[in-house]
Amino acid sequence: MLRNNTDSKNQVLQDIPRGIVFGFNELEKSSSTQAMIKMLNRKVATGELVKLSKGRFYKPEKTIFGQLQAPINEVVKDFLYKNGSCIGYLTGLSIYNQFGLSSQVSSVIQIGRNSLRPALQRLQYKIHFVQQKNAITQQNIPLLQYLDCIRFIKKIPDSTVSKAVSRLLSLLDDFSDEQKESMASLVLQYPPSTRALFGAMLEYRQQYLLAESLFDTLNPITTYQFIDVDKILPNTNKWNIV
Repeated sequence: MLRNNTDSKNQVLQDIPRGIVFGFNELEKSSSTQAMIKMLNRKVATGELVKLSKGRFYKPEKTIFGQLQAPINEVVKDFLYKNGSCIGYLTGLSIYNQFGLSSQVSSVIQIGRNSLRPALQRLQYKIHFVQQKNAITQQNIPLLQYLDCIRFIKKIPDSTVSKAVSRLLSLLDDFSDEQKESMASLVLQYPPSTRALFGAMLEYRQQYLLAESLFDTLNPITTYQFIDVDKILPNTNKWNIV
C-alpha cells in the first residue's frame, strides 16, 4: 500500500537519480494532489528541482562549473515512449554529431514520429517533429536514423554532401546483412531521392540484389541532385544522380 506522508514522498524523490525526468506517475500517490503539487513547487523554488514542463521535473546535477541540465533523451522522453512502447526517436540535428557527420551540437531537437505535432520550446531547446511513415520499434530506430541522415543529407551542418556520403558508407559497413535488408524495405517509405542515393551506396558496397530492388522503384527519367557525390560513388549515372 502506498504511503501518504511527507517523509514517504521525500524518500521517493531522493531515490530518483539526478537528471532523470519524472512526473506525478513516478511518485507515490497522495491523498492530496494539491499537497504534492505544493511540495514540488517548493522544491523548484529552492532549486532542488527543475520544472521541465507542466507536471514534469528533474533533480539537477550540480558541479563546480554550475548546474547540469537533463540529458536530451530525458528532456523529450515523453515524446519517445508511451506506456513502455516506442513512439518516437531522436533524429536529424539531434544525432548528426553522434554519427560523426557534423561537429556542431544543435539547440534544436528533432524527433521522428508517425504523427506530427507543433514545434515547442523546452529549456533552451526548440523541439521539432519529423514524420516517419514506417512503424517505429526499438530495433529499427538505428536503421531509421541512418536513413534519415540520407534523406536530409543536404541539411547536415558543417559538412558537404560528398563528405557525408563518405562517412555514411563507412557506417553502412557496420550494419549486418539482415539490417541492410531491413533498411532496403524501410526506405520504400522514403522519397525517391533517398531511395536512389541509398541504392547507389548499396550497389557500391556490392549489395547488388538489394540495390536492384530499389532501382526498380525509381522513375527512369527522374534525376536527383546531390552535388559532388560522383567523387565518391562511380555509379551515379546509372542512378540518375547529378
